[in-house]
Amino acid sequence: MIDLANEIWQTMRNNKLRTALTGVAVAWGIFMLIVLLGMSRGVVNAFDANMGKRGSNAINIYPGVTTEAWHGYKMGRYIQLKDGDKDVLESRGDNKIGRVTAKVYGQSMTLSTDRDYAMTYYEGVFPSELSRSGTTMVAGRFINDADIDQKRKVIVLSLKMAESLFANPEKSIGETVRFGNLSFLVVGVFDSRWSRQVYIPYSTARMLAGNTDNVNQLVVELDNVRTLEDGIAAERTIRNTLASIHDYNPQDESAVYFWNQFNQHLQMNTGMSILNITVWVIGIFTLLSGIIGVSNIMFVSVKERTHEIGIRRAIGAKPHSILTQIILESVSITTLFGYFGIILGTALTAVIGHFIGEQDGFLNPGVDLSIAFEVTVVLILAGAMAGMFPALKALKVKPVEALRDE
Repeated sequence: MIDLANEIWQTMRNNKLRTALTGVAVAWGIFMLIVLLGMSRGVVNAFDANMGKRGSNAINIYPGVTTEAWHGYKMGRYIQLKDGDKDVLESRGDNKIGRVTAKVYGQSMTLSTDRDYAMTYYEGVFPSELSRSGTTMVAGRFINDADIDQKRKVIVLSLKMAESLFANPEKSIGETVRFGNLSFLVVGVFDSRWSRQVYIPYSTARMLAGNTDNVNQLVVELDNVRTLEDGIAAERTIRNTLASIHDYNPQDESAVYFWNQFNQHLQMNTGMSILNITVWVIGIFTLLSGIIGVSNIMFVSVKERTHEIGIRRAIGAKPHSILTQIILESVSITTLFGYFGIILGTALTAVIGHFIGEQDGFLNPGVDLSIAFEVTVVLILAGAMAGMFPALKALKVKPVEALRDE
């Protein structure tokens, strides 16, 4: 092994300029691959932060306005969703439709304590909203079933609002806030990239709205769905059911608006996979120029060492030993300079992540151990491929002809 390492080092010393130029091409290719992978990781991280924490197996439904006349009704009719709609959807018995919940939005109101006040609006929700909204509890708890059943006047504040009203969010738990003309007990504080409203129990929100049957949103949780076709089939069933309840054309997509989170999640995952593949293809083609350079330098090395190879073959060296030596020389050159590219590329993505920070559509770019391992495998394979053809050419050299070579 030591002799082999010395031979590889000697080859690199005898071809300093060619080795350096080839090494720069390899390092540049790996550098670009690492930077591209790091940037794509930033996009994927942003996707996970925006969508990954949200429940992806649900369809959100909102009131709309009809665009077609139907059964004596004129177009332009407002379709108001009702609390009873969720019970009808659940009772249809479709195996793709799981639990159905609803939301009630409240108008902007003043939320105040002795310390400060703020204008905000509320959402009356069920406990399952926590997993779907992508929010994270930082203190206390979220709305629970007992709150719903007993119509409790409890409230969950956003982190920024809790800091404004109480200074210390953790000490806000168990305190009361004035919400309009009512007092609400603070039971939790959440943090979220997007949400700034407050949450109260769904039943309490309906009571504040005068116990009307109107709801602002239906949320249908999906079961037994795995493909895009499953999501489309579930959406079609829901559309037909709501159309029969409210008597509008099921083909009129403006009558009620759908946000199919399940299908959107599948499509976004497909988009992220295509992005990752595209980055690898671009990076590997960039690396290819360096690999060709390594192969060329190995061809030159084989040509210059034809006499040496002939002597080794004449004294009994086996073909696989010559093949192994040349391939290992190629892998060594590729890996050595490739790791310079890895280090520089990793450093640049870290600098970009530091200065850009958290932006919409871009979050924490960089490379992790899995990417480093994948790039290492690419380096080894690329080096082996670069040395394969020169090595095969060396094996074709006949010992007698090689000994004659000057």
